[in-house]
Amino acid sequence: MSRPSIHKPALVLMARWPAAGRCKKRLSAQIGALNAASIQKRLTQHTLEVAKEVEKKGLIEIQLAITGLGRKACKRWGMSQGMTRITSQGEGSLGLRMKRQVLQAQEQYSPKYKIGRPTIIIGTDLPGLCTSDLMQAIDALKQNEIVIGPAKDGGYWLIGLSANLVNPVANWLFTNIPWSTDQVLIRTLHQANLEGVAYKLIGEKNDVDILEDLSPWQG
Repeated sequence: MSRPSIHKPALVLMARWPAAGRCKKRLSAQIGALNAASIQKRLTQHTLEVAKEVEKKGLIEIQLAITGLGRKACKRWGMSQGMTRITSQGEGSLGLRMKRQVLQAQEQYSPKYKIGRPTIIIGTDLPGLCTSDLMQAIDALKQNEIVIGPAKDGGYWLIGLSANLVNPVANWLFTNIPWSTDQVLIRTLHQANLEGVAYKLIGEKNDVDILEDLSPWQG
């Protein structure tokens, strides 16, 4: 594996192994576990395709962070998806798992680097994701400490952190946030205001939790 470039942000893809009964439980209740797993697989493949297009432009380097599998199995499944930078999300809350991936992105640097590496995190259940969304976030992060893509459910589908916020990692972004509620975005922006940190919001998107969320794929 080549050494990460200090000039490119890391793009962390938070992925869940798409196995029946192990993903998309609310969707599974509507259409069955096998169908829900198939949709999760398609969503993950779509996200990887979009991310790889941006990586080909030399703008980011992808880090695939997987949950639902052991470490060795994560490596095997990640490689089957054409990835080389593969990690396990590990245990804990979403905030803890995201913070762990930000730290991993920094640890891949040569010890000689004394500055942080800008890091962008997204999920892998965004049917409407396109390359321009990621390029917009990359550009916005050059002028702002935080970039956030709001989600329709009150959370966010993307968060990008500047070099200043990852060296050291700003703990307030990942702690005392009511994950999986409609207060995630509000609380995160409130914390940013308290810390006096500039942020920019980009386009709102909807991830897939229930059947109706698949409208971007429905004719």
